[in-house]
Amino acid sequence: MNDTTLLALSAFALVSSITPGPNNMMLMASGANFGLRRTVPHALGVGVGFTLMIILVGVGLMGLFDLFPLLHTLLKIVSIAYLLWLAWKIAHAAAPDGSGRADGRPMSFFQAMLFQWVNPKAWTMALTAIALYAPDRNFSAILLVAMVFGIINLPSTSLWAAMGTALRGWLAAPGRLRLFNWTMALLLVGSLALMI
Repeated sequence: MNDTTLLALSAFALVSSITPGPNNMMLMASGANFGLRRTVPHALGVGVGFTLMIILVGVGLMGLFDLFPLLHTLLKIVSIAYLLWLAWKIAHAAAPDGSGRADGRPMSFFQAMLFQWVNPKAWTMALTAIALYAPDRNFSAILLVAMVFGIINLPSTSLWAAMGTALRGWLAAPGRLRLFNWTMALLLVGSLALMI
């Protein structure tokens, strides 16, 4: 891969990682509800899970979708249903006792890793990255694409968790937290519309 292509891949990784999507909406909501320290495993799970996803998509799963397009359609349906359920959970995360602190626990490292497999934006990013930057599906090219995303994705998505954490003081009022969670849930659902 030449320098120009590597620069283009890095720009694609940055833009696709830092723009709103299911991971970023959930990380922002988690940062606001649980704080940055408790959200770190979630952010790490996104970074590691997505990097692993790119490798697995590149070495075989993309070919499986080429052979069986129905699998891609089924994946979309399951992903949409799961994201709608997550949006409902985010919307109802505000504490019923009026304390201004959320019920529940943040997503764990392994939950966040597994979430990548039902995240439509992650699938779109992985399939596009392989198609554009490792079209021959050469293993070294796939690893380079995964490595670039691994380096860029974690700081990009962690920024969203930090932004959510910065809002914690303002969200201490139960009504504001409830409004924020409903807004994040609606934005999560809205991010689906862009990917359908």
